[in-house]
Amino acid sequence: MVEALTDGLAFWPVGVPLAAAGAAILFGRIPAVQRVVSELGVVLMLGAALALLARVAQGDVVATAFGGWRAPFGVTFVADRLSAALVTVTGVIALAVTIYSRAEIGARRRRSGFDPLFLAMLAAVNGAFLAGDIFNLYVWFELMLVTAIGLITLDRRRAQIDGAIRYAAMSMLGATFILLGIGLLYGEAGSLNMLDLAERLAGRPATVTLSASGFLLLAGFALKTGIFPFFFWLPAAYHTAPITILAALAGLLTKVGFYACLRVFVLIFDLAAAPVVPGLPALIAVIAAATMLVSVLAAIAQVDIRRLLGYHIMGQVAYPMVGLALASFAGVTAAIFYTMHTMLVQTGLFLGAGAVVRANGSYDIRRCGGLLSNQPFFAGVFALLAVSMVGIPPLSGFWAKVFVIDAAFRGSQIWLAVVVLVVGFLTLYSMGKLWSQAFWKAPPRARRVLRRIPLAMIVALVLLASSTLGIGLAVEPVAEYVRAAAEQLTLGRGTGGLP
Repeated sequence: MVEALTDGLAFWPVGVPLAAAGAAILFGRIPAVQRVVSELGVVLMLGAALALLARVAQGDVVATAFGGWRAPFGVTFVADRLSAALVTVTGVIALAVTIYSRAEIGARRRRSGFDPLFLAMLAAVNGAFLAGDIFNLYVWFELMLVTAIGLITLDRRRAQIDGAIRYAAMSMLGATFILLGIGLLYGEAGSLNMLDLAERLAGRPATVTLSASGFLLLAGFALKTGIFPFFFWLPAAYHTAPITILAALAGLLTKVGFYACLRVFVLIFDLAAAPVVPGLPALIAVIAAATMLVSVLAAIAQVDIRRLLGYHIMGQVAYPMVGLALASFAGVTAAIFYTMHTMLVQTGLFLGAGAVVRANGSYDIRRCGGLLSNQPFFAGVFALLAVSMVGIPPLSGFWAKVFVIDAAFRGSQIWLAVVVLVVGFLTLYSMGKLWSQAFWKAPPRARRVLRRIPLAMIVALVLLASSTLGIGLAVEPVAEYVRAAAEQLTLGRGTGGLP
């Protein structure tokens, strides 16, 4: 493990959006200025993330300690290859959403607080990725909850209030499980710093307290992430938000929940070693397989494009969970790669769904059509994102699935590889249904002339589609970076890697 560098670089991906959120509040009555402040804040946040990525790519681990208290006693932000990569992906997503919001978020919604809430949510997401101790990881989770509820209820409609109540109820239940798990973990190991916990628990035999902590934390993260059997609230809550917000939630919030699983179960509990929590890998494998199957079958049955993609949110989180369940170095590398891929692609698909609605005037895919002949460039960009999620070469989704399947074969978990392949074909059917209804078939007679999609929407989609294409074409250096990130996360304990 390389020596950590102590400076303020790890703070800026959190500090910049927080400062911009405060500035946006000051200009609450001037929406045009709010928009400029938000855009500037996102650009600076992305710049800070890229600077952090450049530093850690050299092999450094960047740590920022607050108040002069060093770990394990003080509050720290720690950036390794994993957290720096996810913070950078968050910056790219934030930029795409910000560009897209020019076409969908008007003055009324900005006066209602879109800009400060969105910036504060970005700060909370980055704070979770960079948190050096498990309690502050939980704190950033709850800050995400507060901002997400504010964004979901931006229009103050009845359906949004209902969705927010569902979201808050399930998130608070998950928070209770997480707090109980953290409390038991602290009682057993006497520390909250994640690296310190990993060192203290290394080689320790399984105990009732540690097992209870592990299962409670898994239940809490499962509720936060919306995986089986705690999945029912997510499509019912997310789809009520404006599509710009829905895209940001889909691309970021559930992925933070999986990131927490990686940090806790790979770094702290070291699933690949003699199990500190017996039976946990097998349970995660069953949950992942059930989530993939249930979500894709539910998606096939949907006609509302938001709910169709909403069920795919859960299914796409389950793929990296397969890597986690394998409890191997190859599984961890596959999980990290898949997480980066799905954050970009799912955000793009939801933004694309908003563009489909802008052209057709309906979220019901049966009332859509004609986009392939009417707006072929947009149709091509959306198709790129859709086939990336399905797993068609040479896009990032193809390599992400290859890495997961390869890890399953390496771990002799053939049944998991079969589930991934079957769900991949069902995903192809689901996205083919969406494509044929919204793009291929002729538009309904009631709407022969489709509305033009604004340039801001197209630019945002091109940014995300280019990202998935770029990762797919540059898979070797990206895979090498991910392998190094997995080695840092496992403290060099793993062997093997990506094919």
